Amino acid sequence: MRPPASAGSASPAPASPAPASAGSATRRRLSATAVAGALALAPFVLGPYAVGTLSRILVFALLVLSVNLLTGLTGLPTLGQSAYFGVGAYTAAIVATRITDLGPLQLLIAAAVSALVAAGTGWLAVRARGVVFLMLTLAIGEIVYSAAVNWKSLTNGSDGMSGIPPVVPLPGMPALELDGLVYFYVLAVFLLLYAAVSRLGSTSFALALRGIRDNEPRMRAIGYPTQRYALTVYCGAGALAGAAGALWVSVQRFVSPGDAGFEIAALALLAVVIGGSGSMRGACAGAALVWLTRDYLGNLEAVAGRGPLLLGLLFVVAVYTLPRGLAGVRIPHRLTRKRTA
Repeated sequence: MRPPASAGSASPAPASPAPASAGSATRRRLSATAVAGALALAPFVLGPYAVGTLSRILVFALLVLSVNLLTGLTGLPTLGQSAYFGVGAYTAAIVATRITDLGPLQLLIAAAVSALVAAGTGWLAVRARGVVFLMLTLAIGEIVYSAAVNWKSLTNGSDGMSGIPPVVPLPGMPALELDGLVYFYVLAVFLLLYAAVSRLGSTSFALALRGIRDNEPRMRAIGYPTQRYALTVYCGAGALAGAAGALWVSVQRFVSPGDAGFEIAALALLAVVIGGSGSMRGACAGAALVWLTRDYLGNLEAVAGRGPLLLGLLFVVAVYTLPRGLAGVRIPHRLTRKRTA
């Protein structure tokens, strides 16, 4: 029996989107490779100040990625990630000055301690949603900031911790004292953690988190333990923020209570909004834009002392002109299809 005519005409249709998606994936890989190559070449063409700025941007981007895990992926806007960033920074500083100057060990211990603190505080925070969750995370951040100021025997109070030895990337290697060498260490860790978070985004766990973000009651109705999922990602985001804090100590060799303060938390959330909530590439782009606006444009002679004003204007412009953030910007490609009569 001959197949219906509709069957023959319908069979080629599903195959048409495949080349487009394959081409899009190829473009993403090529752009990611180009960005990684440009970052690797940066110390050879930039001065020490610019290289140090890039190192700080990469560290801040990791913190922004941790905020994006909660805000963009799970729908939990947070102002408390600076708390775990500060916990990781102080932990790494204590490990570096009292135990070892080995960088990977500092990273692991800082991430573990931050995850434990996140577990101890997150069990309460994840029971709330929306504005209540936002206020709870803000309170957690303020508690950690106050502890950093008042626990002088451990943190040296408002004077901060200085005299931190330079980081050693691997056993047997010399300490990294030059800005360019520290940058390569930070870049290597950033790429590893970025790849890990990117891998997480394609798992069933991430799909469940998106379901919680979009319709939590339905997720609960079909049997998902939404609070357990939320607490798990909360602890993971805390560990990522703690690792960023450890890298911050490797770059700055100094840590103070301000590193756990509200300003850092607000900047990280602002970077997620500007970059595009839910997008990893957008989060990194937003982190770079926010940091450069505050530390570079804000220090120009024409606008000296008006960095916060520039950040406010940047936020307003991004909200009204880029509703999907920087991740929603699409560069038009050259049209290759020929018009048919």
